[in-house]
Amino acid sequence: MKSISRKASRGRTPLGEPNPIDIHVGNRIRMRRNLLGWSQEKLGDLLGLTFQQIQKYEKGLNRVSASRLWDFSVVMETPISFFYEDMDKSVAMQSPRMFSNPTADLSLNEDLEVFNADPMQKKETLELVRAYYKISNRQVAKYIYDLVIAMSKSPYLNNKEELKKDK
Repeated sequence: MKSISRKASRGRTPLGEPNPIDIHVGNRIRMRRNLLGWSQEKLGDLLGLTFQQIQKYEKGLNRVSASRLWDFSVVMETPISFFYEDMDKSVAMQSPRMFSNPTADLSLNEDLEVFNADPMQKKETLELVRAYYKISNRQVAKYIYDLVIAMSKSPYLNNKEELKKDK
């Protein structure tokens, strides 16, 4: 059994578990890979890694170094900040710095939302984005985009009270 009083090593929690921040970064790697419609094998090939290594990164079992995160960013065509977006404050509070200095102040420039509230984490959103980018006629895709934007701005379609009156 692992000791609770043990000092965190190599960024792991005091219990020896993967750090929640590493898990968050891994989830964001998985999300971006899925948005691109890539398999773990394809991403691994682009980075010179095996799919097993990609699996370990995505689960947070292996920590992503700064140079490797740069590679992910370039290959996946996304800014490095993407991998840290939408991090829940409770996750951010578990940085290795916080384990070694629990009284440290966590200074974040923006309010962190609850990770589960992020619509980009929903399967429905990923499927919608993937389907949109599969539309080969880009003019049709633009019309669909314009329709969705117009519908989202419609006070009638967004007012639940108005919809109840019509029933």
